[in-house]
Amino acid sequence: MKFSLKITISLKKGMLDPEALAIKHALDNLGFNVDSLGTARIFYIDIDAVDKDAAVSTGREMCDRLLANPVIHSYDIEALGV
Repeated sequence: MKFSLKITISLKKGMLDPEALAIKHALDNLGFNVDSLGTARIFYIDIDAVDKDAAVSTGREMCDRLLANPVIHSYDIEALGV
């Protein structure tokens, strides 16, 4: 069965996010009062899997082996049947 994975990878709390700090500073300079801002990367991946649990498990393995650094990143995986 085909599944579409949406994998969101973000920095863990307490990790420095220089891109977010630069964007927040620019927004402040444009007159937008922003209390906090964070960045994340989103990957959309289509895969074949037996069921939804297997699709999520495959996505988790992708994150653990390549997409995310477990020391500084956390991730969320959504699996939708196609």
